[in-house]
Amino acid sequence: MLWSDPSDEPPEELRDAEAMLRRVGLVLAVAIVLVLLSLLGGG
Repeated sequence: MLWSDPSDEPPEELRDAEAMLRRVGLVLAVAIVLVLLSLLGGG
């Protein structure tokens, strides 16, 4: 804990950004799996 840290709680923008990144990562992972399945299954 640094002396400059106001509290343990991250700012709201950071939490929103982390949630959005998590969602984007999940969507990307699902999209990659679907593309791989379509390539392997259709090829």
